[in-house]
Amino acid sequence: MDQSDFSSILEELERSRDNTTHFSEAWSQGRSAFGGLAAAFAVTAMRKLVSTDIPMRALMVSFIAPLPPGKVQVKAKIQRQGRNVTQLVGEVYSGDQICLQAMGVFGIDRPGLEVPAASAEPPPRDQGVNFTRYAKRQPAFLGYFDGYWTSPGMPFSGHAARDLSLWVKHQVELPQFPVEKLVAIADIPPPVILSHFDKPPVPSSSLTWALEFVQTPDKINSEWFHLQFITEAAANGYTQQSGKIFDEAGQLCALTRQCMVYFDSPRP
Repeated sequence: MDQSDFSSILEELERSRDNTTHFSEAWSQGRSAFGGLAAAFAVTAMRKLVSTDIPMRALMVSFIAPLPPGKVQVKAKIQRQGRNVTQLVGEVYSGDQICLQAMGVFGIDRPGLEVPAASAEPPPRDQGVNFTRYAKRQPAFLGYFDGYWTSPGMPFSGHAARDLSLWVKHQVELPQFPVEKLVAIADIPPPVILSHFDKPPVPSSSLTWALEFVQTPDKINSEWFHLQFITEAAANGYTQQSGKIFDEAGQLCALTRQCMVYFDSPRP
């Protein structure tokens, strides 16, 4: 097994008594780790403090500073443990620098009304653009995923699109990390506004990120996921986007929202 793959990195963290692990530059985008990997570090550390039969319901992340390749330490603690819901904080460090802070919400199933979630009919994967054909305009960490862009709004396409959709799957199976599996998938889409540019680089990064699980990750039986994202607004160097993550059958798995920053202007 590749010791730099997603599973191996998280296995090291899960085994560690002091919540440390390592990752290579291949997982970076610009100066920092891929945000989905960094958030997964916090999730793994928080999970270690909660009973395995209590699923994660929501995750809120603040990206504070770049997380460089190398050794990472995660600190997690329970903020409040109630009868139904447990809330925790996870912090990811590089040396003494805090790079990410996350709030995780875990909760037991409760009786209540059921309103079916919206479903989708994703386009066939073979109608999209394979990640391998677009590699020169993608961050290196996407080499750990298989995927297809299924809308014109690809980064640096010059299409000035408002929406973006894609198929994605991990190249490794992750039966022991169902939450982290979906957390990483959900953070793969770049700022949709990058479709307004016709060539890289346009530095960009997430500031905040919220992820809500419509289905509990341990009950999702899918390797491929279809992601549909839309730009809600963009002004003054910031952009807000929201997204939906569907499984291969078109069932809604999660909802996400991000505030992002970028450092350029589209060409006239």
